[in-house]
Amino acid sequence: MLDFVESSRAWLGSTDSRKVQPASGRLYQGGARLRASLAAMKILAISGSARRQSTNTALLRALQAIAPTGMALQVYTGIGDLPVFSPDLEGADEPGSVTDFKAAVAQSDGVLVCSPEYVRGIPGGLKNAIDWLVSGDQIVGRPIALVHASHRGEDMLQALRTVLSTVSAAFNAELFLRVPVLGLEPQQVADVLRSEAHRAEVEAFLHGFAEYCRP
Repeated sequence: MLDFVESSRAWLGSTDSRKVQPASGRLYQGGARLRASLAAMKILAISGSARRQSTNTALLRALQAIAPTGMALQVYTGIGDLPVFSPDLEGADEPGSVTDFKAAVAQSDGVLVCSPEYVRGIPGGLKNAIDWLVSGDQIVGRPIALVHASHRGEDMLQALRTVLSTVSAAFNAELFLRVPVLGLEPQQVADVLRSEAHRAEVEAFLHGFAEYCRP
């Protein structure tokens, strides 16, 4: 959850340059326009896995590392720290981990979600995190898109699209990035994203999502 904590501090003030890493090589066609359009763009990237060595988390961190200048991409890895949702815990009794999670969503310009498939469905931890947002306005109208780390998982993706399009009218099913990296180590995942086969696709996705998040 360290990425989340450090980035949250940066979001409360000026952008932390340590969390905004420029992409090497070609940014995107029309690079100057891209840099202008991404000024102060804050993207929350939620990992749907509570596993320490999660491929989904590794993929989001690899995206963070090559995000264009001006895009602060914050990786949230704390779904395992959220208690089971209960309306009785809302309001004055709301746990601190939930308050921090809601604040990160509210302060973002857009949300990316990357999740594994468990028993052909959404992992319980991710669904629980979404449930904590339902009674508030943090996710309502928030731009959301999916990132996927596997060549399979269609049942989970369909269920997640249904849930996310319900909680936010700004969920974009057309913006979707699939990079099959299942079973790879974090450094291998990063190498795949930087490879000639995927780099242009990844940069185009980040650019497209940034444009979609612009007011």
